Amino acid sequence: MESNGAGGKPLVRTPEDLRAHFGQLSPLAEKKVLYHLDKFCREFIALSPFLVLASSDGKGNADASPRGDAPGFVAVLDDKSLLIPDRRGNNRVDTFGNILASPGIGLIFLVPGINETLRINGKAEITQDPALLTPLAVQNVVPIIGLKVHVDECYFHCGKALMRSKLWDPKAQVERHSFPTLGRIIAEQTAAISVEVAEQTMEEGYRTRLY
Repeated sequence: MESNGAGGKPLVRTPEDLRAHFGQLSPLAEKKVLYHLDKFCREFIALSPFLVLASSDGKGNADASPRGDAPGFVAVLDDKSLLIPDRRGNNRVDTFGNILASPGIGLIFLVPGINETLRINGKAEITQDPALLTPLAVQNVVPIIGLKVHVDECYFHCGKALMRSKLWDPKAQVERHSFPTLGRIIAEQTAAISVEVAEQTMEEGYRTRLY
Protein backbone atom coordinates (compact mmCIF):
# COMPACT_ATOMS: atom_id res chain seq x y z
CA MET A 1 0.00 0.00 0.00
CA GLU A 2 1.48 3.38 -1.04
CA SER A 3 1.90 6.06 1.63
CA ASN A 4 1.27 9.23 -0.37
CA GLY A 5 -2.28 9.94 0.71
CA ALA A 6 -3.54 13.00 2.58
CA GLY A 7 -1.93 13.32 5.98
CA GLY A 8 0.57 10.61 5.10
CA LYS A 9 -2.10 7.92 5.08
CA PRO A 10 -1.66 4.99 2.66
CA LEU A 11 -3.41 5.32 -0.70
CA VAL A 12 -6.28 2.99 -1.51
CA ARG A 13 -5.50 1.05 -4.70
CA THR A 14 -6.89 -2.45 -4.13
CA PRO A 15 -9.83 -4.10 -2.32
CA GLU A 16 -7.35 -5.12 0.37
CA ASP A 17 -6.21 -1.50 0.76
CA LEU A 18 -9.83 -0.43 1.05
CA ARG A 19 -10.62 -2.88 3.84
CA ALA A 20 -7.40 -2.00 5.65
CA HIS A 21 -8.28 1.70 5.44
CA PHE A 22 -11.75 1.30 6.97
CA GLY A 23 -11.18 -1.66 9.23
CA GLN A 24 -13.26 -4.78 9.63
CA LEU A 25 -16.96 -4.81 8.86
CA SER A 26 -19.02 -5.06 12.01
CA PRO A 27 -20.95 -8.34 12.41
CA LEU A 28 -24.23 -6.42 12.74
CA ALA A 29 -23.68 -4.52 9.49
CA GLU A 30 -22.95 -7.81 7.75
CA LYS A 31 -25.88 -9.70 9.23
CA LYS A 32 -28.48 -7.01 8.50
CA VAL A 33 -28.47 -7.85 4.78
CA LEU A 34 -31.55 -9.85 3.78
CA TYR A 35 -32.19 -11.76 0.58
CA HIS A 36 -35.96 -11.33 0.56
CA LEU A 37 -38.51 -8.65 1.47
CA ASP A 38 -39.60 -9.14 5.07
CA LYS A 39 -42.49 -7.36 6.78
CA PHE A 40 -40.40 -4.28 7.61
CA CYS A 41 -39.28 -3.88 3.99
CA ARG A 42 -42.86 -4.28 2.78
CA GLU A 43 -44.17 -1.72 5.26
CA PHE A 44 -41.47 0.79 4.33
CA ILE A 45 -42.15 0.42 0.60
CA ALA A 46 -45.87 0.93 1.26
CA LEU A 47 -45.05 4.24 2.97
CA SER A 48 -42.56 5.43 0.36
CA PRO A 49 -43.56 8.02 -2.27
CA PHE A 50 -40.06 8.35 -3.72
CA LEU A 51 -37.04 6.31 -4.74
CA VAL A 52 -33.79 6.71 -6.63
CA LEU A 53 -32.99 4.05 -9.22
CA ALA A 54 -29.37 3.48 -10.25
CA SER A 55 -28.51 1.56 -13.41
CA SER A 56 -25.62 1.09 -15.83
CA ASP A 57 -25.25 0.50 -19.54
CA GLY A 58 -22.80 -2.33 -18.90
CA LYS A 59 -19.80 -0.27 -20.05
CA GLY A 60 -19.29 1.54 -16.78
CA ASN A 61 -21.56 4.46 -17.66
CA ALA A 62 -23.90 4.88 -14.71
CA ASP A 63 -27.17 6.74 -14.30
CA ALA A 64 -29.44 7.57 -11.37
CA SER A 65 -33.09 8.41 -11.92
CA PRO A 66 -35.82 9.62 -9.53
CA ARG A 67 -39.17 7.84 -9.35
CA GLY A 68 -42.10 9.17 -7.38
CA ASP A 69 -45.86 8.96 -6.86
CA ALA A 70 -48.32 8.44 -4.03
CA PRO A 71 -47.02 6.32 -1.12
CA GLY A 72 -46.97 2.67 -2.08
CA PHE A 73 -46.76 3.34 -5.83
CA VAL A 74 -44.23 0.50 -6.07
CA ALA A 75 -46.03 -2.84 -5.89
CA VAL A 76 -44.59 -5.72 -3.88
CA LEU A 77 -45.42 -8.79 -5.97
CA ASP A 78 -43.92 -11.34 -3.58
CA ASP A 79 -40.99 -11.75 -1.19
CA LYS A 80 -38.49 -11.58 -4.05
CA SER A 81 -39.93 -9.14 -6.57
CA LEU A 82 -41.22 -5.58 -7.02
CA LEU A 83 -42.94 -3.71 -9.83
CA ILE A 84 -42.12 -0.06 -10.56
CA PRO A 85 -44.67 1.51 -12.92
CA ASP A 86 -43.45 4.00 -15.51
CA ARG A 87 -45.19 7.38 -15.49
CA ARG A 88 -45.05 10.02 -18.20
CA GLY A 89 -41.67 11.67 -18.64
CA ASN A 90 -39.43 13.14 -21.32
CA ASN A 91 -38.97 9.89 -23.27
CA ARG A 92 -35.20 9.78 -22.81
CA VAL A 93 -35.71 6.22 -21.47
CA ASP A 94 -32.15 6.11 -20.12
CA THR A 95 -33.02 3.55 -17.46
CA PHE A 96 -34.86 1.23 -19.84
CA GLY A 97 -31.97 1.37 -22.28
CA ASN A 98 -29.55 0.50 -19.50
CA ILE A 99 -31.69 -2.43 -18.36
CA LEU A 100 -31.66 -3.87 -21.86
CA ALA A 101 -27.86 -3.79 -21.79
CA SER A 102 -27.27 -4.67 -18.14
CA PRO A 103 -30.08 -5.72 -15.76
CA GLY A 104 -28.33 -4.90 -12.48
CA ILE A 105 -29.93 -2.04 -10.53
CA GLY A 106 -29.85 -0.41 -7.11
CA LEU A 107 -32.81 1.26 -5.38
CA ILE A 108 -32.99 3.63 -2.44
CA PHE A 109 -36.47 4.16 -0.96
CA LEU A 110 -37.17 7.30 1.08
CA VAL A 111 -40.08 8.12 3.38
CA PRO A 112 -40.65 11.78 4.35
CA GLY A 113 -39.99 12.28 8.05
CA ILE A 114 -37.97 9.08 8.46
CA ASN A 115 -34.19 9.46 8.34
CA GLU A 116 -33.47 5.80 7.61
CA THR A 117 -33.68 4.52 4.03
CA LEU A 118 -34.20 1.13 2.42
CA ARG A 119 -31.66 -0.13 -0.09
CA ILE A 120 -32.49 -2.88 -2.56
CA ASN A 121 -30.13 -4.37 -5.13
CA GLY A 122 -31.16 -6.80 -7.80
CA LYS A 123 -31.90 -7.44 -11.44
CA ALA A 124 -34.62 -5.74 -13.47
CA GLU A 125 -36.59 -6.66 -16.55
CA ILE A 126 -39.00 -4.65 -18.66
CA THR A 127 -42.61 -5.75 -18.45
CA GLN A 128 -45.65 -4.80 -20.53
CA ASP A 129 -47.95 -7.32 -18.86
CA PRO A 130 -51.43 -5.73 -18.47
CA ALA A 131 -52.23 -8.08 -15.60
CA LEU A 132 -49.37 -6.56 -13.60
CA LEU A 133 -49.70 -2.96 -14.76
CA THR A 134 -53.46 -2.42 -14.69
CA PRO A 135 -53.71 -2.45 -10.87
CA LEU A 136 -51.20 0.41 -10.81
CA ALA A 137 -53.39 2.80 -12.81
CA VAL A 138 -53.72 6.38 -11.54
CA GLN A 139 -56.46 8.76 -12.70
CA ASN A 140 -57.65 5.95 -14.98
CA VAL A 141 -54.30 5.94 -16.80
CA VAL A 142 -52.71 2.49 -16.92
CA PRO A 143 -48.91 2.50 -17.25
CA ILE A 144 -47.97 0.88 -20.53
CA ILE A 145 -44.60 -0.34 -19.29
CA GLY A 146 -42.79 -0.97 -16.03
CA LEU A 147 -39.77 -2.50 -14.39
CA LYS A 148 -40.04 -5.80 -12.58
CA VAL A 149 -37.26 -6.02 -10.03
CA HIS A 150 -35.95 -9.35 -8.80
CA VAL A 151 -34.49 -8.76 -5.34
CA ASP A 152 -30.96 -10.04 -4.67
CA GLU A 153 -30.42 -8.24 -1.38
CA CYS A 154 -32.03 -5.58 0.78
CA TYR A 155 -31.23 -3.78 3.99
CA PHE A 156 -32.03 -0.65 5.93
CA HIS A 157 -29.46 2.17 5.88
CA CYS A 158 -28.84 4.33 8.94
CA GLY A 159 -30.10 7.92 8.98
CA LYS A 160 -26.77 9.78 9.31
CA ALA A 161 -26.78 11.19 5.77
CA LEU A 162 -30.31 12.55 6.06
CA MET A 163 -29.66 13.84 9.56
CA ARG A 164 -26.55 15.70 8.41
CA SER A 165 -28.38 17.13 5.40
CA LYS A 166 -31.48 18.09 7.46
CA LEU A 167 -33.47 16.92 4.44
CA TRP A 168 -36.81 16.80 6.27
CA ASP A 169 -36.28 19.96 8.33
CA PRO A 170 -38.70 22.67 7.10
CA LYS A 171 -36.21 25.34 8.18
CA ALA A 172 -33.63 23.91 5.77
CA GLN A 173 -35.87 24.22 2.72
CA VAL A 174 -34.69 26.55 -0.03
CA GLU A 175 -37.09 29.25 -1.19
CA ARG A 176 -38.14 28.27 -4.72
CA HIS A 177 -37.66 31.78 -6.07
CA SER A 178 -33.99 31.71 -5.03
CA PHE A 179 -33.10 29.33 -7.87
CA PRO A 180 -33.99 29.60 -11.58
CA THR A 181 -36.93 27.62 -12.95
CA LEU A 182 -36.22 24.52 -15.03
CA GLY A 183 -37.73 26.29 -18.03
CA ARG A 184 -35.21 29.13 -17.75
CA ILE A 185 -32.33 26.72 -17.22
CA ILE A 186 -33.21 24.64 -20.29
CA ALA A 187 -33.76 27.74 -22.43
CA GLU A 188 -30.40 29.23 -21.53
CA GLN A 189 -28.48 25.95 -21.68
CA THR A 190 -29.84 24.92 -25.09
CA ALA A 191 -30.47 28.31 -26.74
CA ALA A 192 -33.17 26.41 -28.64
CA ILE A 193 -36.25 28.02 -27.14
CA SER A 194 -37.24 31.27 -25.45
CA VAL A 195 -37.43 31.45 -21.69
CA GLU A 196 -41.10 32.41 -21.83
CA VAL A 197 -42.08 29.48 -24.05
CA ALA A 198 -39.94 27.04 -22.06
CA GLU A 199 -41.51 28.11 -18.77
CA GLN A 200 -45.03 27.91 -20.20
CA THR A 201 -44.35 24.45 -21.61
CA MET A 202 -42.89 23.22 -18.32
CA GLU A 203 -45.79 24.62 -16.28
CA GLU A 204 -48.34 23.03 -18.60
CA GLY A 205 -46.54 19.69 -18.41
CA TYR A 206 -46.55 19.77 -14.62
CA ARG A 207 -50.24 20.64 -14.64
CA THR A 208 -51.62 18.34 -17.33
CA ARG A 209 -49.11 15.55 -18.06
CA LEU A 210 -48.19 13.89 -14.77
CA TYR A 211 -50.01 10.71 -15.88
